[in-house]
Amino acid sequence: MKIMSIDYGDARTGIAFCDKNEILATAFTTISESYQPKLVEKIKEIILSQKPETVVIGLPRNMDGSYGFRCDKCKELGEALKNEIDIPVEYEDERLTTVIAHDILSKNNVKGKKRKDNVDAVSAVVILQSFIDKRKSN
Repeated sequence: MKIMSIDYGDARTGIAFCDKNEILATAFTTISESYQPKLVEKIKEIILSQKPETVVIGLPRNMDGSYGFRCDKCKELGEALKNEIDIPVEYEDERLTTVIAHDILSKNNVKGKKRKDNVDAVSAVVILQSFIDKRKSN
């Protein structure tokens, strides 16, 4: 099944997709938009063009597992998307995904503006790969 993941941030939102066999998650784009209604429209356009069967949104839980302010913002985005699309919206724990994404970019010698432009999409890849791996283990 083709799955889309979202790493929702205040200024930038990363998007990633996996192949239909759910083997490999890859970065798709980073959307620079802070106004949620416009962001929802941009995400909806991607959904209409790429036709995923499920959307996964990263939930930035606290290290102790509790939910904070950012989780509420991510769930608000999920609810706004549910009102606009006819596919399931699910959530995946995204603790430490940005740290992992920075590590991946460092190991690939990506620096400066290019890193800033790509870290959110790479974080979306990490979120999606975690979601895929959990699905396979169940």
